[in-house]
Parts: sequence; C-alpha cells; structure tokens
Amino acid sequence: MDSTTNIQQSRYEPAYDDRPVAKRVGLVILATDHTTEPDFQRMVASPAIGLYTARVPYANPTTPENLRRMQPTLTEGARLILPDEPLDAICYSCTSASVVIGDDEIAAAINLAKPDVPVVTPPLAAVKGLQALGARRISVLTPYTIETSTPMAAYFEEKGFDIARFTCLGLDDDRKMARISPNSLVELARQALAADSDALFISCTALRSAGVAARIEQMTGKTVVTSNQATAWATLRICGDAAAKPEYGQLLTKSLARW
Repeated sequence: MDSTTNIQQSRYEPAYDDRPVAKRVGLVILATDHTTEPDFQRMVASPAIGLYTARVPYANPTTPENLRRMQPTLTEGARLILPDEPLDAICYSCTSASVVIGDDEIAAAINLAKPDVPVVTPPLAAVKGLQALGARRISVLTPYTIETSTPMAAYFEEKGFDIARFTCLGLDDDRKMARISPNSLVELARQALAADSDALFISCTALRSAGVAARIEQMTGKTVVTSNQATAWATLRICGDAAAKPEYGQLLTKSLARW
C-alpha cells in the first residue's frame, strides 16, 4: 500500500539500558489458570521485577494422569518466554502436577529451554516456607479429590513433615477451584486446621488463598502457607528482594536460606 506521507528517519541515537526491567521472572502456567498472574502482579511485580508468562495446554479433570501429561509441554512453554534472553527465576505454577511429575523433573524440563535459571515449584516453595517458619507438624487443605490428594500427602511426609490433619474438597476442575470465594476459604481453613499443628498449608495455585493467608493467621493464631504465596516469596528472595510484606502472611517476612 502506497502513502503520500513524507516519513523522516531521526538522526538522534538513543541510549539503551541493559534491560527494560532489572529482574525478569517467567511464569509457566496452565491454560485454565485464573489466579497465578493476578497473585504475582500483586505480590511480586514491581518497577524492578517484570513478569513474563507462557501458558501450556491443560484439560480437566484434575487427575494424576492428566497432570502428568503436561510434562512434555514444559520445555516449549519455557522457551516461549523471552526467547534467547536469560531470566532470573521461572515458576511452574501447578502444585499437584509438580508433585506427581517431580520437582527435579520439572526443573530439568524447563532448564532445557532456560539453562541455569532457578526453577520454583509450588510444593518445594511450600516446603522451604514451612521450614523457614519452623513448622514440623502441619495441617493440609486441598481442593482436590482423594486420588489427587494422596500423592500430596506422601510428598510432605517424605519431606519430613508430620501431618496432623489432611482435608480435601473433592473437586476435579481447576476453574471451579478458582471460583471458591475468599470468605469460604477462610472458613475451610478454620475447619481444616488441627489445634496441635504448627502451620496450615493450603495447596493449589488456582485457589485465591494467598490474599487471605494473613486473615487466617490472625483468626487462628497459626502460620499459613499457600501455593502462590510460597512461590511468590521464593521468587522475590531469589531476585534479591528481601522486603517484608506481612499483609500476605508471616512467610513474607522471612528470609530464604537457599534455593
């Protein structure tokens, strides 16, 4: 298409920064995810930390078999985030899939596309968070079925935690999990928390539990770790952000020993 407009090329040579943003965080999330990006925008994003997202195919129901099917897509998903540019951290935002596939396998798949980048998974971030809080005996709340919750229980037992109470909701659609109201999550947490536990872990990146973690702590007097809260905390600390954010729970006031 031709134009009669006289277009002039500027002779001014602009200065270029090394990066538009000092730190770059990649998110690999499920195609059906409603919650991770809003949570990370609130808890992680800042003028110094940018977020860059890729979605990978996923189809409900949430079963161990369907969760395992995501593994072959993780490398390409990570490769699509700022191709040929390094990241400072990358998070695979699915707790149950990280458990059934394995933290190391997740990291290996993502590092094929992004070598040497720290890979944060929600269950490992939760383990690090519970350890930072000094919790050993825990209660666990998940939205999953018993079938999908069983590997989660085994995972935390293998990490050395004593599970005082484990409660699941029997749901198998992560889109429905994302619709559970924050007020309902507070009540579910109250019911799920055993009196003799040190902390409550609320699993699932679909749940909007990070926003009510501090509220649950105030109500129960127990510390609370959630999937998105823990991954946000680990990501911030990996990026060198040590600022306390108690409005998201006690975990966001703690340091990360190492990743």
